[in-house]
Amino acid sequence: MTALTKYQRLEAAGLWRADTQAQRRDVIVSLGDATLTITDTHETALTHWSLPAILRLNPSERPARYAPGEDATEELEIDDDTMIRAIEKVRRVVERRRPHPGRLRHWITAGLFCLLLVLGVFWMPGALRNYTVSVVPDPTRDAIGQRILDRIGRVAGQHCDGHEGLEALDRLQSRVLNSADTRVIVLSGGVQTATHLPGRITLLNRALIEDYEEPDVVAGFLLAEDLRRQNTDPMNALLEHAGLKATAQLLTTGDLPDSVIDSYAEDLLTAPPAPLDQTDLLARFEQAGVRSTPYAYALDISGETTLDLIEADPVPLAEATPLLTDANWVRLQGICGE
Repeated sequence: MTALTKYQRLEAAGLWRADTQAQRRDVIVSLGDATLTITDTHETALTHWSLPAILRLNPSERPARYAPGEDATEELEIDDDTMIRAIEKVRRVVERRRPHPGRLRHWITAGLFCLLLVLGVFWMPGALRNYTVSVVPDPTRDAIGQRILDRIGRVAGQHCDGHEGLEALDRLQSRVLNSADTRVIVLSGGVQTATHLPGRITLLNRALIEDYEEPDVVAGFLLAEDLRRQNTDPMNALLEHAGLKATAQLLTTGDLPDSVIDSYAEDLLTAPPAPLDQTDLLARFEQAGVRSTPYAYALDISGETTLDLIEADPVPLAEATPLLTDANWVRLQGICGE
């Protein structure tokens, strides 16, 4: 046994007895290649113990007591440090080499636990969020969107509701979005430019209407916000902000806590708009027949960062048709009634 190279032919005195009823005898213990030989003082061999089978009966105590196996009646007592170290080294080597059937089970259990932990941290929140978004019905979306709108209204002021201005806004929405499903609301303040909420609600800052000479600017923001809504479901953005607990609550009860609604509403007022692929955006402008140049200059008055929207404008000025009559544009600019 390689563990015993330095201890070959090691001998030490000890006390041995054949069984628990027998008297202890002085013996000589000899450490061989694979066995422990016990002889009496006349060098007569009394017994041979297999080194791999030896058991320590009193760990960490002195003198050390050993037995040749689990059910053995023999017992050997040794007080020699060198011999004890040699036997203990053999026992450690044997233990390392011994099969451990339960160890594989423990590793498998630990691996499964780690896998579940990884899934819980990285996969489950996204999967739960995606599933919840897919099953939330339209009435629930509408109700949540209205709650967010009410919260924004308490911070930014109520929405503009001049009667003639609302009619003109409906005309512009129908012309640009070609849909009556989107609810467009003009706010006195709060949102920086435009944003959207669950329930197909689009919010516009009044400055997009009042600070420009043509409706093409606000039309451009309507198109951009509608594209963002198509790219990312607003309910998904809300639940990503809300977290796992609130998502589970929405799935099981159909409701979200007021604290989540308030927090999300506040974030919407300050969060920058999500970037858009300019190729996709230009395609939307072309489809709607809206010039992209006015929108580009509204984003950047110098035009440096929006040069692609200017140079690739799909509707040349010479071919553009008015989005609103002059009278309706004037009515829309007075939607806030001031």
